[in-house]
Amino acid sequence: MPSLSQFLLAVLQAVLFLAAAPLLSGFMRVIRAKMHTRHGPGVLQDYRDIIKLMKRQDLRPPASGFVFRLVPVILPATLMVIAMGIPVVGRTAPVTAFSDLITVIYLFALVRFFFSLSGLDSGSSFAGIGASRELTLGVLVEPVMLLSLMVAALLAGSTDLGAIGTAVGTLQMSSLAATVMAGVAFAFAVYVELGKLPYDMAEAEQELQEGPLTEYSGPSLAMIKVSLALKQLLVVAWFIAVFLPFGKATSMAPLALAGSFLLFVLEMVAIFVVVGIVENSVARTRFRLTPRHSWLGVGIASLAFVFYLAGL
Repeated sequence: MPSLSQFLLAVLQAVLFLAAAPLLSGFMRVIRAKMHTRHGPGVLQDYRDIIKLMKRQDLRPPASGFVFRLVPVILPATLMVIAMGIPVVGRTAPVTAFSDLITVIYLFALVRFFFSLSGLDSGSSFAGIGASRELTLGVLVEPVMLLSLMVAALLAGSTDLGAIGTAVGTLQMSSLAATVMAGVAFAFAVYVELGKLPYDMAEAEQELQEGPLTEYSGPSLAMIKVSLALKQLLVVAWFIAVFLPFGKATSMAPLALAGSFLLFVLEMVAIFVVVGIVENSVARTRFRLTPRHSWLGVGIASLAFVFYLAGL
């Protein structure tokens, strides 16, 4: 059982993730605008949009069921549980019960399942197409994530995210080549999961990635938009915690925690700058071609597993 201080740190961490999620999406918009040499919206635009949506009426289609109504609550709640279990400032997660690799994978799968189910439950044909697309993307991406993370877990001898991060951060992994290959495969899966070009451009509800949002409005739409931004933030934080855990605090001293948090923010900013550069340097591709690209991630993850078996 976590102590009171650990539980409070976990709650604070989850609240900070939730509060910073719209800032992340605004930051990505600013990068896109700068690369297109246009002014674009400000970094705080998503906060303004959320406040505007919270003041509007929440409408639901007559054909929708209880799943459609519950998803705006289930998504942020599940993602905040994930946020409580990711090691951000320390080598161990604030709540270790939520930091198990299998638990985090299933919680992310739960988010995808309910997000897709909400589109099907809305009764809209376009939302149903977006839901089918979301499930298809999960089938293509999740095996890459699973295989790369399992290689890291086998090398560290534990499925705890903190233990894996500690093994990587202290360079105690038994196979360096397998670790690097697993990190590359997971980074590829994270990029696809972020929904960036060439696979998607989630700028409006007419895009298939946000198809399940077609029938949402008002506060429900605001909560789901925050949840999608929070999911992107957590996926990258997951990658940092497992494969870039360097500089984490080894004690609960305030100065050590502050330094570790600053390093985490810098790593997060650097990753999203790279993502923004890659996204705005490639062209949109047809979604039906995505399976051809996903085989690249599967191949790299499989090669990491081969390296693990060979002890390289």
